[in-house]
Amino acid sequence: MPLSVMRKETSVPNTSPAVRMIEIGPEEAGQRLDNFLVRECKGVPKSHLYKAIRGGQVRINKGRTAVDYRLAEGDVVRIPPLRLPAPGTPRKVPGAVFPTVYEDDAMLVIDKPAGTAVHGGSGVAFGVIEQMRAARPDAKFLELVHRLDRETSGLLMIAKKRNALVALHDMLREGRSQKHYYALVCGDWQNDRQHIRLPLLKWTTQSGERRVKVDESGKAAHTIITLKQRLGRYSLVDAELRTGRTHQIRVHLASSGFPIVGDDKYGDDAVRDAFARQGFSRMFLHAHSLALAHPLTGEPLNLAAPLPAACLSVLQKLESL
Repeated sequence: MPLSVMRKETSVPNTSPAVRMIEIGPEEAGQRLDNFLVRECKGVPKSHLYKAIRGGQVRINKGRTAVDYRLAEGDVVRIPPLRLPAPGTPRKVPGAVFPTVYEDDAMLVIDKPAGTAVHGGSGVAFGVIEQMRAARPDAKFLELVHRLDRETSGLLMIAKKRNALVALHDMLREGRSQKHYYALVCGDWQNDRQHIRLPLLKWTTQSGERRVKVDESGKAAHTIITLKQRLGRYSLVDAELRTGRTHQIRVHLASSGFPIVGDDKYGDDAVRDAFARQGFSRMFLHAHSLALAHPLTGEPLNLAAPLPAACLSVLQKLESL
């Protein structure tokens, strides 16, 4: 029996929950079990899903499994009746449409606005990927290829097929792509072009906040900085990522003495407050260009997202000083 038909016959309305047995097809193979369940059990809190997995209620091929198990084609997933939030509890994720830069059957590239997280978690109820899934309920597969910080705007890749996701991950890991960002930094950047190679280590503050610092025991990180424009006490630079570490551009620039304007983790508080009083209350970091081969066809892709109006306004003000 085809998978789509089997699912249709075994789906039960939420008003009468029952055990579901779902066979994994090729488009679902390779993804984590917890991510699969989030989509299959819309509206069920993640804490309930994790409890069901760890308690053995969710099973793979009749056996217990872990939350990070990666599904294989042909696996049969047992999904038990799961309690939904009480009526009136605000759990529904609103669908959202983001500016599309490129889309085909394999992948989608959007221009993410600043202030929007790419996914839920860490105090964020939902992000870009959850909103896009809600807006495209018929989409069988939507997965983030990489991440952008919440206050970073610009190009964000989303895979629409499992094989495209795997190929894009391989490209990023092997450095077979070019990702460029614009950043406005404090200080007068001197070199026209400069390589920053500083190892980065993740750590957690006493309050539980995730941070990154330069540390010899950290992972190798490489950023290429190109000066674009001098603006008095500030400089507009282009940052090319040659590796993809968490907060890489932000920490590399701050550790070099040129923190990004508006950076609430590694930047200058006084500068951030001064720009906020003038109406600019975000970090000036924007993913503006992306060059890579199409993950399935090999066709060269050269994508661009212009600076947001708020960033252009800041540059114009600085130019007039």
